[in-house]
Amino acid sequence: MPSSVRVFQAERPIAGRAVLQITPRLDSGGAERTTLEIVQALVQAGARALVATEGGRLVGELQALGGEFHRFPAATKNPVAMAGNARKLAALIAREGVDIVHARSRAPAWSARAAAQKRGIPFVTTYHGVYSARSAIKSRYNSVMAMGDCVIANSLFTARHIVERYPFAAGRIATIHRGVDLRLFDPQAVSPDRVRALREKWGAPPDQRIVLMPARLARRKGHRVLIRAARILADSGRGDLTFVLAGEEERDAYPRELDRFAESAGVSGLVKRVGHCEDMPAALLSAACVVAPAIEPEAFGRIAVEGQAMGAPVVASDLGASSETIHAPPECPPGQRTGWLVPPDDPQALADSIAEALDLNAAARDALALRARRRAAELFSVERMCEATLRVYENLLEQNPTG
Repeated sequence: MPSSVRVFQAERPIAGRAVLQITPRLDSGGAERTTLEIVQALVQAGARALVATEGGRLVGELQALGGEFHRFPAATKNPVAMAGNARKLAALIAREGVDIVHARSRAPAWSARAAAQKRGIPFVTTYHGVYSARSAIKSRYNSVMAMGDCVIANSLFTARHIVERYPFAAGRIATIHRGVDLRLFDPQAVSPDRVRALREKWGAPPDQRIVLMPARLARRKGHRVLIRAARILADSGRGDLTFVLAGEEERDAYPRELDRFAESAGVSGLVKRVGHCEDMPAALLSAACVVAPAIEPEAFGRIAVEGQAMGAPVVASDLGASSETIHAPPECPPGQRTGWLVPPDDPQALADSIAEALDLNAAARDALALRARRRAAELFSVERMCEATLRVYENLLEQNPTG
């Protein structure tokens, strides 16, 4: 779904310059969406926006926004291929007159860094996630994301993680929270027909309330915790709930494992696995409650912000950056909350908070939605994110005028 960012004045230092972003693929996810939002911001500011990637379902949208698609084997982790990629990128930089290279993933970042150094231009990285490092080799592999001339952290939690793991990056970190397009994620912008069509596609009857978990089907996201909470809620007499798992499926056995787990928990008839959803605003508006029960820290938590922007009650694990995106007790009085934070891997706490969210009366739910949307607009708008990122580019260009 195309974005609709409109925030940039005509003449600014980035105008006429070329920025190359590199990411493995353009399919779905926070990094991919951010790539496109920065493309649009660059184009609106009068700059060229190039993306080197293997391809993906979002390439058409990239080109519709005015971005330039360069097919590139950016996902490879083969050291020999990565060295070859560095040479190819250096040639692309020279040919297209690229002024800045911005890497959004580790494997292509090594090639991008080498190419940027060869051409003498600034190199930017964005930490979109908190990478595991169970060995010295893996820690070294991850370290490239801390080697940018500017290292963008997508939350304060991520910034602290970078400094703890790679102290040498401390003076080059810019914290820029992930942005949400509040023109797209606006309850008033979603027609009832869109919500109705999605519910019909999912097989959710009108008399059923949807508890929505919009997340890639990966173990760290905590789907099993929700399934166990579904059992608790069903046992408490809540028979009007449908639990929808909406997200990209990994190419492994995990989706089938979830099906078997739901069956063993006796809730296979309540839990629906619906795959990737193209219309997330309608999905979130259809939900009586949105959940993000991750069992590993989330570097940002885009779904929590998008859910709040749509006015949905959101329940998330109190891990990683969740306390930055959701305002909840004990950090605020209950009447000022914008969602719920629960201990990770605690199905009872998750079920209790879902029940509390579902039991809100109309006035309380409306007040919660107003607070949540206001917070999203103040702290997590895509305009705010794009403006801060363009300032990073412009500051680097000022420091490197001959690049």
